[in-house]
Amino acid sequence: MADITLLDGSIGQELVKRSGDAPTPLWSTRVMMDHPELVGDVHADYFSRGATVATTNTYAVHRSRLDRVGLGDQLPGLIEAALSQAERARPAGRRIAGALGPLLASYRPDLNPEVEEAAEKFTELVAMMADRVDLFLIETVSSVQEAEGALRGTEQADKPVWLALSVMDDDGTRLRSGEPLSGIASLVDRFTPEAVLINCSRPEAVPAALNIIATFGRPFGAYANGFTGITQEFLQDAPTVDALQQRHDLGPDEYADQAMGWVAQGATIIGGCCEVGPDHIQRLADRLCAAGHSIV
Repeated sequence: MADITLLDGSIGQELVKRSGDAPTPLWSTRVMMDHPELVGDVHADYFSRGATVATTNTYAVHRSRLDRVGLGDQLPGLIEAALSQAERARPAGRRIAGALGPLLASYRPDLNPEVEEAAEKFTELVAMMADRVDLFLIETVSSVQEAEGALRGTEQADKPVWLALSVMDDDGTRLRSGEPLSGIASLVDRFTPEAVLINCSRPEAVPAALNIIATFGRPFGAYANGFTGITQEFLQDAPTVDALQQRHDLGPDEYADQAMGWVAQGATIIGGCCEVGPDHIQRLADRLCAAGHSIV
């Protein structure tokens, strides 16, 4: 039996749902601006269901995203709000992961800045969060270039760094850019992140991806999404999440079946991404304990 780190599930989608507000291109950032207390409530819910790590609501809090709508000056305040809400919800002994999402858009490696520019932007975010998080979680990395920029930006962080990669829905051996997932290996050797994960991908694509990242010499794991797929509408500029559809065949039991398969492959860090909610995490915690694993 293994020690398993149980991440939380969806933060952004859960906030949009709980707010009841119409989705905007600012996604969960807009919800946090209008209803900051909801962020802490979501974190607390996941902790109460068995999660041991809270992922901050900073995935989409980037100066580049805020500048598009004239809110770039609010970056420090939004980082503060996200950190404060995670701290408010955290029980003793649990961890906070500082989320670092794509700089401009998810699943759009074609929009990613050059490595040097990306590294500078991530370095700014790391400096704002470093004193108040236990680790940094680079999320939904869709290309080798995107991975290098983010890893460079966290290189001087005095905290562990976990790298989470997003793969093609129909081919878990390829990043969303189309590049081989195996191409990340040299960056892992160079920047030595503490763990390598697969995230925001269809759960059915995860096993093939895990077979590859298991060879990188780091602890590994996954947290998949519950979307039917990434639509062309969502890949347009400044999309809203209503361009994506939730699956209806991926309830808590079905998701736990998938995730326990990842554990059988050797994954020691698991959780959920978009459309994977508190009920899914609770079921996963129950299944892990029933199988004799320890949640850490």
